[in-house]
Amino acid sequence: MKDNYCVIMGGGIGSRFWPFSRESYPKQFLDFFGTGRSLLQMTFDRFKKIIPIENIFIVTNEVYAELIKEQLPEMNDAQILMEPTRRNTAPCIAFASYHIQSINPNANIVVAPSDHLILKEDVFLQNVSTALDFVKKNKSLVTLGVKPSRPETGYGYIQSSDVFVDNFTKVKTFTEKPNLELAKVFQQSGEFFWNSGLFVWNVQTILEAFDLHLPEVASRFSCEKDKFGTTEEQAFIHEIFPYCPNISIDYGIMEKADNVYMLCVDFGWADLGTWGSLYDIAPKDEEMNVSLKSKVLFYESKGNVVALDDSEKLAVIQGLEDYIVAESGNVLVICKKQDEQRIKQFVADALMKYGNKYN
Repeated sequence: MKDNYCVIMGGGIGSRFWPFSRESYPKQFLDFFGTGRSLLQMTFDRFKKIIPIENIFIVTNEVYAELIKEQLPEMNDAQILMEPTRRNTAPCIAFASYHIQSINPNANIVVAPSDHLILKEDVFLQNVSTALDFVKKNKSLVTLGVKPSRPETGYGYIQSSDVFVDNFTKVKTFTEKPNLELAKVFQQSGEFFWNSGLFVWNVQTILEAFDLHLPEVASRFSCEKDKFGTTEEQAFIHEIFPYCPNISIDYGIMEKADNVYMLCVDFGWADLGTWGSLYDIAPKDEEMNVSLKSKVLFYESKGNVVALDDSEKLAVIQGLEDYIVAESGNVLVICKKQDEQRIKQFVADALMKYGNKYN
């Protein structure tokens, strides 16, 4: 237990959830389900059941440090690792790994995004514990592959192989988001699993992988690694981090390494990356409409998702089919569900035309 650590990645903007998710207050800090806990708090609550609180670290952009302290007062300042700029998941994970190595060179680490929904929490925690035990004994990079329940085009996929070590299968290939025809083939084959973005490894194994596959990242962190865990760490990160390449851990390491294994899981997982993903898991009325913490009257409408940030405001929706209607603060978005990937472009256009007022 003392050698087990958790890294929560909590620095994203979540622009596809605009206008609720803003740069100043992104989606991981929001309570989408009216539970009284944000996505970040729910992630923390989940992991503290199997990881000592003092072994949980959050990597985030430095502008969100105060928000994290406010939402998670149980954590001390040293557990919040602050990035001076966004450089995707590979530099984020390298930062956390070198920091944890300075504390415990035997650490086994689970890395998780801050915005996932887990419906079967007991199963999830058992799967994570199994993976932590596995990486303690095996020099493997483990990913959790979710059994697909539908031909989803919004997720990446992992192909399993016939090579097993215990209950872990060696990964054959990674595939980025497929088109619908290919997603149907993937689901029917039984060989492909959704890439959950949840990873487990020993700290020495992942740092060796950085040395081998991403030396341009490893060299920046390892040049003065004795600064990690000291008062000089933050100044050092400020100096080197902006020069790291903007690259994901999937592209940078997982797709290249030959010691990647997958645990096939089914714990009611959803990546809350889009309004559509929220729609899929939310309760629906008889016409398949969803209202998220909102008062809504639907007429001749079906398949819509409506979200208002004022619980006393009433929305009346007539004649709409398969739309997103989202209002928060000074922005109202009305968009076809099938075009939700364009929301990032809407944000960019609003920024270009009106400045930061609506971002």
